[in-house]
Amino acid sequence: MRHYAEEWKHASVGIVKFGEPLAEYTTWKIGGPADMLIMPNTTEELARAVQLLQRQGLPWMNLGRGSNLLVGDGGFRGAIIKPGAGFDYARFDGNLVYAGASFSFIKLSVMAGKHGLTGLEYAGGIPGSVGGAVYMNAGAHGSDVSRIFKSAQIVWDTGELAELDAWQMQFDYRHSVLHERRGVIAGAVFQLEPGDRKEIAAAMASYKDRRLRTQPLKQPTAGSVFRNPDGDHSARLIEAAGLKGLRIGGAEVSQQHANFIVNTGQATADDVLALMERIQSVVQDRFGIVLEPEVRVVGER
Repeated sequence: MRHYAEEWKHASVGIVKFGEPLAEYTTWKIGGPADMLIMPNTTEELARAVQLLQRQGLPWMNLGRGSNLLVGDGGFRGAIIKPGAGFDYARFDGNLVYAGASFSFIKLSVMAGKHGLTGLEYAGGIPGSVGGAVYMNAGAHGSDVSRIFKSAQIVWDTGELAELDAWQMQFDYRHSVLHERRGVIAGAVFQLEPGDRKEIAAAMASYKDRRLRTQPLKQPTAGSVFRNPDGDHSARLIEAAGLKGLRIGGAEVSQQHANFIVNTGQATADDVLALMERIQSVVQDRFGIVLEPEVRVVGER
């Protein structure tokens, strides 16, 4: 990486940091250093960064607000692209919402409600960015991104800029085309509907109250750890297996929600991985069901 450092300093790609610890950029507060962290502020800088990474043959991945992600204790060998302040925007035009990749999905849902627009109420408890929500087709309370999605700006790994509609995004359960083809979301457009502000506020308050009662919101987590198997819920299976409160190192299965693993203060990525493997083993032995991780695991152990 030192070989490329001088070129990156003059590449006009936004902010570039070397050896940056990633624990500060993940909601689990876990993760070793990245060789390089790139924070572009414009679509042009983003495309330039991707093109340079491809030309240099460096491994890379993009990062939003760091939810739904576990970074290994050894860090990430290569570059992390994290859309910067220039992508932290939201604009309302009638029923359409234009939002940058780094804008908070929770904040967007609150703003939509204040504008009297319905469709984003479910997002009030999803602690990620707009880019991450689109990438994962994030959902809750029976809804997800695909139901309100109109289009997204994507910078492909070639540096080419494209605009994709809902059909081209190939949405499925916690899945989009970006799981198949590498690219970085620059921004998205959502199609909402007019609604009653009081009803929207009441629905969001109800969802918030439920989260406060059932989720460990005051501790570092990454959200749901495992995908829900067909016809069932991972949390129910983990709880039925008697695993609530199970702890390995600083990682613990939440007493409030069995599909959350909390960092009790000094958890390492290895602690979390060991706990995930233990959960999978016990649930498979008890119920014959293999739990599939929803969190993305990257980096070196």
